[in-house]
Amino acid sequence: MPETSDRKDDHIRIIEEEDVETSGTGFEDVELVHEALPEIHRDEIDTTTTLFGRELSAPIVIESMTGGHPNTTKINRALAAAAGETGIAMGVGSQRAGLELDDEDLLESYTVVRDAAPDAVLYGNVGAAQLLEYDVGDVERAVEMIEADAMAIHLNFLQEAVQPEGDVDARGCLREIERVAAELSVPVVVKETGNGISRETATRLAEAGVDAIDVAGKGGTTWSGIESYRAAAVGASRQQRVGQLFRAWGVPTAVSTLEAASVHDCVVASGGVRSGLDVAKAIALGARAGGLAKPFLAPAGQGTQAVVDLIETLELELRTAMFVTGSASVAELQEASYVVRGRTREYLDGRERGE
Repeated sequence: MPETSDRKDDHIRIIEEEDVETSGTGFEDVELVHEALPEIHRDEIDTTTTLFGRELSAPIVIESMTGGHPNTTKINRALAAAAGETGIAMGVGSQRAGLELDDEDLLESYTVVRDAAPDAVLYGNVGAAQLLEYDVGDVERAVEMIEADAMAIHLNFLQEAVQPEGDVDARGCLREIERVAAELSVPVVVKETGNGISRETATRLAEAGVDAIDVAGKGGTTWSGIESYRAAAVGASRQQRVGQLFRAWGVPTAVSTLEAASVHDCVVASGGVRSGLDVAKAIALGARAGGLAKPFLAPAGQGTQAVVDLIETLELELRTAMFVTGSASVAELQEASYVVRGRTREYLDGRERGE
């Protein structure tokens, strides 16, 4: 099995077996202000929102996780079927293997998502570094592969820096993102992979014309940590140490959400989102939706119904948060009152002072 495909299988195994969780999303410091007289009926709350020009039943996204190895087909089938059944969005993992390798079983790990969910909101995924090698036609092939409603371009340069075989040439990526955003047939979302997007970077992306920003901030799964485990397995001790050193590097998700939402009107908050309450907090901070990845992995291994059960739990948690903040819609939740305390407040104050 080629290197790119084997790496995908390694990633899933490490996530399932090793300690790759970090804290510090900042959501622990965000408190929504309770409304004792909400004057709404909980069951009549409107949780719908729009993303990539499509309506979602709830502002929840199954974040890009996998694809590119036959072992991942079952996972993507369950995730997509559940997304279709519940009316939320889902992304696939990097499609590099599907674009570069001629393998029917491998390709099925991606194409299965549209087969399993003909009407779901699905987005594809290519790396920013690969845009230096691909033309827009190649990215269109990734769109066509899953009949995608949008295309994510992922930023994962810390992860690449830890990989023994990583691509560490980041020159010219913004120019290529701007080109793809202008020419691709579907909306383009630029997403980080666990280290967050600052206000300054979000501003550059907004000026480049991207349709959405997925902050994927610090907290939750650490790809630096994952690659540290992979480096250890192949005896790359220097990369292993670097991966551990940068394990908790990045902009906290709550901070990144606030900063990106201040310069772009379509932000997805991900990175350590672990509940419907976290989703509610993210929306109050300015996000359009909240995204989760790792929490869906174990249910996906059990099958579609287990994923549906988790989605319904998240939706009820979100609906409850909306009820007790008096938010009858996602738009009203975006205006809900909140307080930021602790380390997150210190971080924000430091940023305002330019420290």
